[in-house]
Amino acid sequence: MSHHAKLIKGGKVVIPADLRREFGFEDGDTLVFERGEAGLIIKSYAQVVREVQAEFRAMLGDNAGSMVDELIAERRAEARAESLAEDRAKSGCA
Repeated sequence: MSHHAKLIKGGKVVIPADLRREFGFEDGDTLVFERGEAGLIIKSYAQVVREVQAEFRAMLGDNAGSMVDELIAERRAEARAESLAEDRAKSGCA
C-alpha cells in the first residue's frame, strides 16, 4: 500500500495514522532518519537501541554473560580490598 504526505513549513511531515499504529510511533517519540539505498528510512529511537544491542550481543556471542559476571566480581573484590584498607587505617594497623 502506498501513502503520501505533504512537507509543510518548517520541514514538518505528518506520518499517516495507520503507519504510526503499525510501527508503534506515538506522540513525543524520537524518530531517527537514515539514508538507505532505496531512500529514507525512519525508525523509532527505541528500535535503533534494540538493533545496536542485538549487534553487541552478536559480537560478544556466548561470552556476554561471563564477561559481565567477571567485571562485577572484579569490582566487588576491589571494593572489599578498599574497605579492608580503610578499616586497617582507622584501627591503626598498617
